[in-house]
Amino acid sequence: MKLSRKYFRTFGVASVAGALSLTMVTASGASSGGLAAGAPVKIGISLSLSGDFSADGLAFQQGYKLWAADVNKAGGLLGHKVVLDIVSDASSPTQVVTNYQKLVSSDKVNLTFGPFSSLLSLPAGKTLSRYGYALVEGAGGGPSVFQAGLHNIFDVSLPVANNLMPFATWITSLPKSVRPTSVAYVTSNDPFTQPQLTTIEGTLSKAGIKQVYNKVFPAEVTDFTPIADAVAAAKPQVVVLGSTDVPTVSAFMQAFEQSGFSPKVFIATGGPDQGSTFIKAVGASNANGIMVPNAWYGGSANPLSKKMVAEYIKQYGGTAAGVSSDVVEAYSVGEVVAQAVKATGGFDNKKIIAYLHSGAVLSSAQGPVKFNSVGENVTPTAFTFQWQGSKFVQVNPVHDPNSVKVLFPKPAWGK
Repeated sequence: MKLSRKYFRTFGVASVAGALSLTMVTASGASSGGLAAGAPVKIGISLSLSGDFSADGLAFQQGYKLWAADVNKAGGLLGHKVVLDIVSDASSPTQVVTNYQKLVSSDKVNLTFGPFSSLLSLPAGKTLSRYGYALVEGAGGGPSVFQAGLHNIFDVSLPVANNLMPFATWITSLPKSVRPTSVAYVTSNDPFTQPQLTTIEGTLSKAGIKQVYNKVFPAEVTDFTPIADAVAAAKPQVVVLGSTDVPTVSAFMQAFEQSGFSPKVFIATGGPDQGSTFIKAVGASNANGIMVPNAWYGGSANPLSKKMVAEYIKQYGGTAAGVSSDVVEAYSVGEVVAQAVKATGGFDNKKIIAYLHSGAVLSSAQGPVKFNSVGENVTPTAFTFQWQGSKFVQVNPVHDPNSVKVLFPKPAWGK
């Protein structure tokens, strides 16, 4: 997702040109990669275009399509036009398995890109492993994905377990006179959200921030009001919400507002990073002060990111702050696979898997990508972002030169 800002400041023009040449793999001097001349390269993708993860799935679709359009403008992959075969999994772990089975066995796709969420990436990876296909994905960073022992799965984004640590470091370093004294943890039963909350509980407790509420709710819950009311009744000064999407965060915020409860700090693991989708759901005034961990944002200085953001705005409108992190995660998947295709000279999944395990450092709009033995990207750094007015800004780590002062305490709803 993102590297240190020192990298961006020293990322010279020559490096940008090299990265772009890797990303936009053209026909110039390249082999056909094992495909017949003029044949397209088919990439199979299962996405949550309906169901709980639909907002994220639709943003991922934008990112994949934006990447494919850019590559095709530059001549395709090794001279072959990219054709995306996208099917909906309705946010279902069962359907995602069926989809990838069909994409490989019936549709005969050459490559596969990942779905949205750790919940779907793990079964997808297991399925594709049986076919010998690489699964490069951008939203399957939960520990359970990497603990499964799969050799074919690669996540281009930040592993999620330590996402909240910069936030924990900031809040525990506040002077005792202003440091919050109580916290509520509430999370979906999801491999993306739970590990993040578990990681920081001990850190906050040691700093004297008392846990007054802790609940894991089933992923299929749709009525969050009773849970939100219970959180409000505990009156925590800090709320840490383990969420994967905008509707969940929006529901908790609405319930808190209706009950007259406004915590000093509110951070959610997913949702506030969805740009204009989040703002439209909750309103700009209510978003003010809401925080989210991530490793990328629309204002990133990475030249590849700036290029992608400009193209996104040209295609879909809006502002840099309104670009969902899902878009860049999907786009980065394409960038990484394109470089692997060029390096291996074709579309042989076995060779692509071996190359991605070789320790090669690749370039993406999120920053450099290098995979360890289980497919984690070992290069990104976690940051905390906050909505301040209409701006989505980096606030942690505190001593990073690109971080601005945290808006603390969070303003009352509507302020």
